Amino acid sequence: MIEETGNIAERKEWFAIRVTYNREMKVKADLDSKGIVNFVPMQYRAMEKDGRLVKKLEPSVHNLIFIYLEPSAMAQYKQSTSLPIRYIMNREKRVPVTVPKAQMDNFIAVAGTYDEQLIFLNPEPGDFARGDRVKILGGPFEGAEGVLVRVKGDRRVVVSIEGVVAVATTFIHPSLIQKISPR
Repeated sequence: MIEETGNIAERKEWFAIRVTYNREMKVKADLDSKGIVNFVPMQYRAMEKDGRLVKKLEPSVHNLIFIYLEPSAMAQYKQSTSLPIRYIMNREKRVPVTVPKAQMDNFIAVAGTYDEQLIFLNPEPGDFARGDRVKILGGPFEGAEGVLVRVKGDRRVVVSIEGVVAVATTFIHPSLIQKISPR
């Protein structure tokens, strides 16, 4: 989507945002109330409450939220909110980290399932370089692209947002995986 801002057309981008003190759900509620598209990776976690085992939907990675806005609108939101948010910065380029839409779509396809067996990882450079690039052909992660790795003895597909976060799917049967050429 392109939105006119004065004389300059800006494209919406996914911004990776750090929120302090585990207030990602407060920021999400504020963004939702303003109609701003955002994503917080969430997951069901089993916990005991009053002697019963209950499942609760919680953020998978605390202090992290993705916001889909034009750069000028993002800067304006950041200035106008009283909530403690800040850009995750690309240290080399000294600019805010933005995530390409296709990459974010893949991440949401996996992380948006709320599956308890998803594993969120710290995406250090080179962690996933050994695996093949694959596309998932069926199941709850259908259409997602990532890198095939072994995690805890199972074949999983890791979808990462460079320098921010990565998520590993649950076990993926080989019949549901197609190797794709590297980008």
